[in-house]
Amino acid sequence: MRSKLCTVSKPVAQTLPYDSIRAIEWDGDRIKLIDQRLLPERLEHIYLDNLPDSARAIRDMVVRGAPAIGITAAYAVVLGAGARFAEDPQAWHELLTPDLALLAVARPTAVNLSWAVERMRKVSNTITGDPVPLLRKEAGSIHAEDIAANYVMGKLGAALIDDGSVVLTHCNAGALATGGYGTALGVVRAGVASGRIAGVYASETRPWLQGARLTAWELLQEGIPVTVTAEAAAATLMKQGRVQWVIVGADRIAANGDVANKIGTYAAALAARHHDIKFMVVAPTSTVDMSTASGADIPIESRGEDELLAFAGRRTAPDGARAWNPAFDVTPATLIDAIVTEKGVVLSPNREKLAASLKS
Repeated sequence: MRSKLCTVSKPVAQTLPYDSIRAIEWDGDRIKLIDQRLLPERLEHIYLDNLPDSARAIRDMVVRGAPAIGITAAYAVVLGAGARFAEDPQAWHELLTPDLALLAVARPTAVNLSWAVERMRKVSNTITGDPVPLLRKEAGSIHAEDIAANYVMGKLGAALIDDGSVVLTHCNAGALATGGYGTALGVVRAGVASGRIAGVYASETRPWLQGARLTAWELLQEGIPVTVTAEAAAATLMKQGRVQWVIVGADRIAANGDVANKIGTYAAALAARHHDIKFMVVAPTSTVDMSTASGADIPIESRGEDELLAFAGRRTAPDGARAWNPAFDVTPATLIDAIVTEKGVVLSPNREKLAASLKS
């Protein structure tokens, strides 16, 4: 499907201002995704009717963002279980096991992926007949819970920000990266609606340009002005007093509060601390991995060299040059002023505070 830039996916629900985009939908008996590789040039949808193609869509960045990956995986389990049940109604549990393993390793850093697969596995283990109805219900619950959590986080995060502030984001942690509304951009949406946020800078986020392509597109669809900047300019923005908060999402939060997020987040956090700029991480509790002790234990995905050595299919580096392309970095908890989840706000996070917040 092709459409003009101003056309957005029909929302699952729309109850708050600036809430019109849904990147993931269940369309009858298949998954409907915005192909985020094509934005902002054009808006097209991809329809997935089997688990292997869904895993490939996750791996190939058709869908990205930790919560969105988890939701897509949950719906993919519905497809996989249905196919295996049709193949053998008695042995479908065993047949599904390698499919779940395939999904779980599609992208290693975002913990929401394995969390969603395991939640769906537990439900599937209780089913003796046709698994599709109950698994479809569970996947829908995961999706709806994510949107509801984003609404709560948006309100909690915006409450930390003084009226009239300007914020900087890195990568895309909005409706495109979640079930809807967004984590970091949920705070931006709520902050703009309440008058607390007066301006937004989006760092371009090399090499996939999620900030320039996706965050800028998403905010403009909602009528929220945005200024794109190279991430190398972030420190200068802070030095000149142009921003008061840096707000980012997360792909995994370790038990001690260390945060894995898109490469370049660590540099932004260092600059923010040097210039006394507040740094906020916004993520659902499904992103918190208490089994991972610290950021040193988080697996960091390394992607292909061509993502750095070429642009839009054209080689930009000389032949013979190599590339190091980690997709994520780790920001220590000591550089984070607030972690916001749907359970509440953790200021100056550490292991004890984070654990206590999850029990609330």
